[in-house]
Amino acid sequence: MFKKNLEKIQYFKAGKSGLAVICIAIITMSALLLSSALMLSSCGLNLKRFEDTRDKMGTYVNIAIFSSEKDYQEILDGGFVKIDELSKIASNYDPESSISFLNKNGFIEDAPAELVEMMNLSIEYNKKTNGAFDITIEPVLKLWAEGLWKESEEVQMQKIGEALALVGSDMIKIDGKNISYEKKGMEATLGGIAKGYIVDRVMDFIKSRGVKSALVNAGGDIATMGSKPGGEKWQVSLENPDNPEEKIVSFNLTGEAVATSGNYHRYFDPDKEVHHIIDPKTGYSANLCISATVIAENATIADILATSVFVLGPDEGIKLVEKLDGVEALIIDPDRNIIKSSGIDKYIVK
Repeated sequence: MFKKNLEKIQYFKAGKSGLAVICIAIITMSALLLSSALMLSSCGLNLKRFEDTRDKMGTYVNIAIFSSEKDYQEILDGGFVKIDELSKIASNYDPESSISFLNKNGFIEDAPAELVEMMNLSIEYNKKTNGAFDITIEPVLKLWAEGLWKESEEVQMQKIGEALALVGSDMIKIDGKNISYEKKGMEATLGGIAKGYIVDRVMDFIKSRGVKSALVNAGGDIATMGSKPGGEKWQVSLENPDNPEEKIVSFNLTGEAVATSGNYHRYFDPDKEVHHIIDPKTGYSANLCISATVIAENATIADILATSVFVLGPDEGIKLVEKLDGVEALIIDPDRNIIKSSGIDKYIVK
């Protein structure tokens, strides 16, 4: 069922168009472990591999570390506790979360530092991506989730136009720990940043416990720390949608992060024509890519830019990536063409 020593981002076919869509699948090193950790000896060093996989953030999260037998369980448990703590701040699905409070009231005072940081980063990358990344798209997402796809084209355009008047990260005001919206009815979603951000905070916790080699995979938002004992790099693979035994490409990572955005199995409509990645400029699903994979220095940036590049499409997406230090991308367009940034080959397994 699972293959050894390989973390995978798996592609498969779906939808009546027959185009490839993406399903992010967590593939652990040997078996899916729900409550116990797997141990592997490593190159004569006094380190073993321990890992655990749990259902978190609406997906499966796998944490793998190389550590001593003494405190591995405490480290793994602590990583998952960190996910729960931050989800209470960033989850749009938790009515008691900090982001839900902000959306309901239009302001939040003395906001958690993590929320302030995510909001500031979101505003920063809204500017860097020329609006392709915009967390204030939530009113439009709600329209589609509530059945906008059932309406006529005329009604869709009218309702989207009204909702787009509430979209704009420049209308978020941050004053110290206080956050507010300029317009009544504005809401934000942290779906394009929170998972990557939480992965990074989990990795920070693991590092603070003295671990020097680790991988955290939250449904395809993957961060790595160092290399495996003995120098072996962490490997992440993209599979061919037509042949699961064939990989499109594999990446070697030693401390970098990778994330993929795609028009995979999250659709608003039963005909799978309206997917969840919405272009903030149009209010409709972005359609210039099948997938966008980004490698960056951390999972937060990889998460943000994977969404941004997907919205921008191959041409503008690659132009954006080429302007940013420490960022590379691989895009698959609707015709199955693969477009790569200039420096991504250094990560690709030859």
